[in-house]
Amino acid sequence: MTDEAYAFWLAEPGRGEIRPVAVPEPGPDEVLVRTLHTGVSRGTETLVFTGGVPQSQWAAMRAPFQQGDFPAPVQYGYLNVGVVEQGPPELLGRTVFSLYTHQTRFVAPASAVTLVPDGVPAARAVLAGTVETAVNALWDARPLVGDRVAVVGAGMVGGCAAAMLASFPGVRLQLVDVDEGRAELAARLGAGFALPGDALGDCDLVIHASATSAGLTRSLELLAPEGTVVELSWYGDRQVSVPLGEFFHSRRLTVRGSQVGGIVPGRRRTYADRLALSLELLADDRFDAFVTGHSPFADLPDVLRRLADGSLPALCHVIDYP
Repeated sequence: MTDEAYAFWLAEPGRGEIRPVAVPEPGPDEVLVRTLHTGVSRGTETLVFTGGVPQSQWAAMRAPFQQGDFPAPVQYGYLNVGVVEQGPPELLGRTVFSLYTHQTRFVAPASAVTLVPDGVPAARAVLAGTVETAVNALWDARPLVGDRVAVVGAGMVGGCAAAMLASFPGVRLQLVDVDEGRAELAARLGAGFALPGDALGDCDLVIHASATSAGLTRSLELLAPEGTVVELSWYGDRQVSVPLGEFFHSRRLTVRGSQVGGIVPGRRRTYADRLALSLELLADDRFDAFVTGHSPFADLPDVLRRLADGSLPALCHVIDYP
């Protein structure tokens, strides 16, 4: 066995703790990774922290390296950047991203880690999982040159989608959110900003990521005839009400679900290709706008409690490891 490591566990809904864990010696096709940073995926992880994952979704919501079961005790997380301490020569000493949980050191298959490009800082690389979700959404959305686009919900996923859409030629782009403070984020990303009531309509495409019924309703209202809403929100066990009467049929509108667990048919890319692309995109320093705070690993139980109750505002909160 290697030296003892420590991991964050949700002991019960609303209460987390740091526990010692045993880490085995890596096998011939495995790597031993020392974690540098993890990112807290605020929407999903606070849902897990509060015990809000519906039983019907327990299997679908499992993280790749999850230990335990919902609602608790469970070890959950999937935005990990670390350095390889043991493993194949081509990976030894390299910084890698993986979908591992919040743990100081761990062993995983070598195939489960992806090299972080030299031009991407390790703390920024924790965003790879979120950028990957946004990449998948744009593959589903298929925006065109000159489209009129709104992104409703300026959180991590919506913001990352806006960051990429801002580089599309000729696109009219607005980031729409109820928080006026998100105007600064939009400016850093190169997008316009509007409160929901002021957003420009006649959109060809709306990316919805606010996780609210009001946001989805407003997304539909902003569409031009034949327009499409790509739905990225995860609602957990909450019921969602949307106006499918009124103008929905007369305008021939479409609501399309997008989920990072699947790649749109016809897109000849593997999951590894998608993750590698996402890490390459993070060479753009505009993504630093999403890292809104840092805390040491020992503080993670309190950080998640404060994120869940709203006393710690954040987009991506980064956890730093000793």
